[in-house]
Amino acid sequence: MRVHTILTSAILLLASLPSPALSAASGRRSTLWRGDSIAVEYASGDLLVSPSGNFSCGFYKVAANAYTFAIWFTRSADATVAWTANRDAPVNGRGSRAVFRRDGSLALQDFDGRVVWRTNTSGTQADRAELLDAGNLVVSDAAGNTLWQSFDWPTDTLLPDQPITRYKRLVSASAKGLPYSGYYNLYFDSHNILNLIYDGPEISSNYWPDPFKQWWENNRTAFNSSRYGSLDRHGRFTASDHTQFNASDMGAGGVMRRLTLDYDGNLRLYSLDDAAAGGGRWRVTWVALPRQCDVHGVCGRYGVCAYLPELACSCPEGFVAADAGDWSKGCRREFDVRCGEPVYFAEMRNFDFWGFDFNYTPGVTFGTCRKMCLDDCDCQAFGYKMGTGECYPKISLWNGQAPNILRQNIFLKVPARAKNLNLKPAVLDFNGHACTVHEQNASVSASSYFHVRGNKINFSYFYSFLAAAFVVESIFIVVGYVFVFRADPAAAGRRRVHLRDEEGYALLCSHFRRFTYDELSEVTGKFTDKLGRGASGTVYKGVLEDGRSVAVKRLDDLTQADEVFRSEMSVIGRVNHMNLVRMWGFCSEHSHRILVSEFVENGSLDKALFSGDGDGGSVLGWSSRCRIAVGVAKGLAYLHHECLEWIVHCDVKPENILLDAELDPKITDFGLVKLLSRRDACGRLVLSRAAQGGTSRGYVAPEWAMGLPITGKADVFSFGVVLLELIRGQRVCDWVVVGGGEEEKGVRMDFQRLVGWLREKMMERDDERSSWMEGEFVDPRLRGDFSHLQAAAMLELAVACVDEDPNRRPSMNAVLQKLLSLEDTAPVRGYA
Repeated sequence: MRVHTILTSAILLLASLPSPALSAASGRRSTLWRGDSIAVEYASGDLLVSPSGNFSCGFYKVAANAYTFAIWFTRSADATVAWTANRDAPVNGRGSRAVFRRDGSLALQDFDGRVVWRTNTSGTQADRAELLDAGNLVVSDAAGNTLWQSFDWPTDTLLPDQPITRYKRLVSASAKGLPYSGYYNLYFDSHNILNLIYDGPEISSNYWPDPFKQWWENNRTAFNSSRYGSLDRHGRFTASDHTQFNASDMGAGGVMRRLTLDYDGNLRLYSLDDAAAGGGRWRVTWVALPRQCDVHGVCGRYGVCAYLPELACSCPEGFVAADAGDWSKGCRREFDVRCGEPVYFAEMRNFDFWGFDFNYTPGVTFGTCRKMCLDDCDCQAFGYKMGTGECYPKISLWNGQAPNILRQNIFLKVPARAKNLNLKPAVLDFNGHACTVHEQNASVSASSYFHVRGNKINFSYFYSFLAAAFVVESIFIVVGYVFVFRADPAAAGRRRVHLRDEEGYALLCSHFRRFTYDELSEVTGKFTDKLGRGASGTVYKGVLEDGRSVAVKRLDDLTQADEVFRSEMSVIGRVNHMNLVRMWGFCSEHSHRILVSEFVENGSLDKALFSGDGDGGSVLGWSSRCRIAVGVAKGLAYLHHECLEWIVHCDVKPENILLDAELDPKITDFGLVKLLSRRDACGRLVLSRAAQGGTSRGYVAPEWAMGLPITGKADVFSFGVVLLELIRGQRVCDWVVVGGGEEEKGVRMDFQRLVGWLREKMMERDDERSSWMEGEFVDPRLRGDFSHLQAAAMLELAVACVDEDPNRRPSMNAVLQKLLSLEDTAPVRGYA
């Protein structure tokens, strides 16, 4: 009897213990223990299932023989994925496994044993990986302490109580039904504002919240730097920048929800219908952009977005789809426009391509605007507003649509030789014509405002509707003015005061003004206190009447008209970032073109980095170098990805990085590209100085010499060189060039040999690499006082930045995120 009792107790005790084998057999286990695994061959049954059964984790099929390791909603009809470990590297359908290793890491192995993905818990006391009811996959130790969790690594979806933070972002899928990373991001920018951005291979642009408004106009705040947002279980989203929105069914209990950045670039909040009632379908309960055409890049370069009545992408006349199966690749010209050849302009009435304006000029005639575009080979088209005479020459055409902007027409530059091939419209007299539209996934009905014939769409009905709407709206405005403002003079007076207040507030916020030449001559002592001379002009120090110290730069050989210069300065004056030198104003009188900016106390980085003797306090410490690298990356990322106007610096080098009293970096000369025009500025400031052996030599990306298109990746290359110099404490060109007599081609070839040598060194064993870095590579003036982990990671990043192929270089956003991830690694002496 006693033996029977003991056996019974033992059986009950064993039954109460977690048993991977028994759980696996039942297919309902929620935990992996050390040594456990999930096999892809049994993807349909070998799973982790949360205790409530709402979430499943295992291998998810994405193609015929390709799988990801994912978490999905068990009760949704389409098994919607909430998180993916290896979204950009699917594994084979045979032989792949997810293994909770003996070293404490959860790893995903492909069929050949290669580790595709793993958690950072190796060498810890981790003893389990568990799928929780919240949809969170957690690796924890025996005491229940969380060592890693999927909530910290979101893909395109946020679940309730899962935060989006300073260093984490949502990244859309590349296409419907595909797991790969796309071009749309939800993230906190450097101003602490939650943004949606199109971060494509060619351009980057923010599109939510409204990029035409300041943060306070969007009811956001930039003063809370915690950068935190989350969705609660009741359907309410709140963030530290005051972003708030609610699900239309907010408060409904027991509803499963998700916030997803969809493949089309729109951010949507979904609620799951009751699966037990035969539903299991998702309903959209909130959307960031009601008009899908407001999402940037949705139809790619040259693409036109329209509703027929569903959304459809199209190409203007003279263009064809680059890839009919992927409209994110946009359109391409059937005939390229060669510089200097005869052209005509095809008109698109009441139309716009958003952004990428250069030389914006108000109050000019149509002929003047047309000539501005004709005279610039980079001009692709120009927009012109009838009545106001506002001219918008454009160097790139993106985000085409017919917005609520009336009386603005777009004129596309088309080669005259195309006229002989019966391309329509051949609008030589600028009387306007329709565009050819190549439909895709469009459901067109007879009630549409567009008239459809085959694969061509006549926009005349649509334009007639807009014209009628404009007439009706104009009547209402006139009647309202007569009966309100004329009848109530006090109301009109209040309106004028309100406008003046708005203008004064805008001026107060920008601190940007126009100076006279006499004013600047006086504050600089008649231009006697010279700070230095650069490729574009001479810089003087001055003190304004309010006591502010300023740097006054007289630009050389600038022939822009006064109104063009002023319009460009209005754009530059709105650029505001803590790591960019602040512009206070300008002067444009007669032939004088002068910039006024803040004075930065500690001069340029080249003096601080290259002139220290190692015996005193003049050598930049390691923590200062790391802070400088992060600050410069922040400034360039802002110019590339967050500015309303896309800006490539073109001349990133230590001379153009200034240090303030706290040794925080500020990038200068970033506006010269706009002032001198992209082609002229980049050529004059970089190529000519490199050819003459100036300070730009060594920082020039290879694509300059090859005559390839210049993108933000040229700045990435230059930043990589600066990063190498911050580690080494010596100019790369001095380090690489022996004798100093080589031509530019020889210097670049030597530099690439150096990069290859650095790659080889990075492949050595940890102890050999650490010894080499401290003994030969890292600035000896630091005397070993640096973080080996940070230095190794920064070297690896720098080598990636200076890759000869621009497409293989990371974006500045990716560079910044990598550097920010290193900030938690404390720079201590010796082997940190």
